[in-house]
Amino acid sequence: MTEPILDAVRAAMVEAEVDALVLRPSPDFRFLGGQGEGFLVVTLDTAAETADPGPLVPRAARRVGVDPEMRVRELFGLTIEAELVPATAVLAPLRLRKRPHEIEAVQRAVVAAESVLGQARELAWFGATERAMASRLRRLLLETGCEEVLSLRVAAGEHTARPAHQPGGRVINPGDALLVSLCGRWNGYCAEVARVFAVAEPPEDFEAMYSVVLAARAAALRSARPAAAAESVAGAVRDVIDGSGYGRFAAAHFGRGVGLGHDEGPRVVPGDDTPLEPGMTLCLEPAIYVPDLFGARVADVVAMTAEGPVALGSGHHTLHVLDR
Repeated sequence: MTEPILDAVRAAMVEAEVDALVLRPSPDFRFLGGQGEGFLVVTLDTAAETADPGPLVPRAARRVGVDPEMRVRELFGLTIEAELVPATAVLAPLRLRKRPHEIEAVQRAVVAAESVLGQARELAWFGATERAMASRLRRLLLETGCEEVLSLRVAAGEHTARPAHQPGGRVINPGDALLVSLCGRWNGYCAEVARVFAVAEPPEDFEAMYSVVLAARAAALRSARPAAAAESVAGAVRDVIDGSGYGRFAAAHFGRGVGLGHDEGPRVVPGDDTPLEPGMTLCLEPAIYVPDLFGARVADVVAMTAEGPVALGSGHHTLHVLDR
């Protein structure tokens, strides 16, 4: 843990009236340099990893920030009298802006996912099941050097209209729309990329709907400027989709922050007034889901700079028609 980060953490602890942080292996743990399988305890005077965090928490502590991923038995095992509060209030604002090495790690995760999506174009999809193709893509993603696959979605036909669909036994047939998304972790950092394909030929009206998703993505990039509120980006996406007539089929959210976690702040949704700042890494993900027919979602990670968002991947979105 570098001194500037530790100083910033302690300043945030003072502001939040938190006397100590107790973290288990998690994104917050890794952010503060945690390496082992135990706990990391940060006070206003010390920072140390330990198997038994209780004795390192000051006896006079009144409020202790605990990792939101801590298990119930771990919380009870602290045996301290202080009020327990989520450590997120202290650490989440500090994790919003990434340092150069963090952005580089996120970009490596993006490149890995995009390389697998490129290989996906050459695979035989006709007659395979969603589950079988998801297994193949999972293996390919791990072969890139990603240390963990956090999520992988393959949805065909009417299943592309289900935002939470998990790959199943549906057979992929010519004429299907196909939605593939990959989220892997590289050197601790996460990134998701999602692309849309057509099998042999696009379904009727699919290309028109997909063009709206791409127009919404372009609107997100235009509106994502330093000092702009995250909700203003959501508004720009929503305006495009509403204007197309697909408004009632729009996704509930259009993006979120990524980094050590695959779903961090800010969130590109109405009501999140977090100002965008250089150093933030965002997964922009406009989507339209037409029940029982098809859906389309593209997801790309960008890094905010003083001039605006910079794509961390190729940003290739031409609708690719799979020929086998």
